[in-house]
Amino acid sequence: MEFLEEFLTVTDTQISIVGLIFSLILTAFLATILAGIYTRYGSTLSNRRVFSRNFILIALTTMLVITIVKSSLALSLGLVGALSIVRFRSAIKEPEELAYLFLTICVGLGMGANQVMVTVVAFSIICVIIVASHRLSHIKTDDKNINLTIHSSNKKITLKKIIEVLSEHSLAINLRRFDETPEEIEVALMITFNDLSQLSSGKDALKKIDNKLKFSFIENKAIY
Repeated sequence: MEFLEEFLTVTDTQISIVGLIFSLILTAFLATILAGIYTRYGSTLSNRRVFSRNFILIALTTMLVITIVKSSLALSLGLVGALSIVRFRSAIKEPEELAYLFLTICVGLGMGANQVMVTVVAFSIICVIIVASHRLSHIKTDDKNINLTIHSSNKKITLKKIIEVLSEHSLAINLRRFDETPEEIEVALMITFNDLSQLSSGKDALKKIDNKLKFSFIENKAIY
C-alpha cells in the first residue's frame, strides 16, 4: 500500500528554468526545420506552407506536457482522462500529413523526456532520408508530374470517363483524391507526361465532353 501511494505521489522535482528555455528553443528550431522540409519536399495537394505552421505549436505543446507529467504517474493518468473528454478532429486527407504530424509529436516527446541527443540524432537521420529519397526519386526519371484537380457538376462526367480520356494523353495517372456529392464531383490526380502538349491535348479532350469543366493545375516540383 505504501509502495502504491509512493508510486502515485507527485515527485517534487524542480525543473531548471534555463534547461526548460533551452529545450523550448531547440524544439522550436527542430520543428522549424521539419516545416521547411515538409514545405519543400512534401507531395500533398493541400497548402503545405499553411499546414506546416502548426508544427512549432504542436511540438512545443507536446514537449511542455511531457515535461510536466513525467514526474508523476498520477499526472499522467490525469492527462489521459482530460484528453478523453476533448475530441481532436483534423481534416487530414493524406497519410503524408499524418506522418509529419506524428514526427512533430515525437520531437516534442523526446525533448520533454530530456532525451535531447537521441532526439536530435534520430531527427537528423530522418530528415536526411526524406531529402535523399526525394532527390533520388527525381533523378530516376525526367518525366514531368503535375497535380490536376477537375471539378464538374455534369452527371455524365464520371471518374472512369476522366481516367479513360486522360490515359490516352499521359504516361501514368495516380488517383490522389475523389470527392462526390449528388450535385458534383471533384477528382485530384497526379499525372505523368512527357511535355505540356500531352497535358493540353488531354484537357481539350475533356472539354469536348463538357466545356464547363473546371481545372486546377499545380506543378508538383515547384510548390515552396
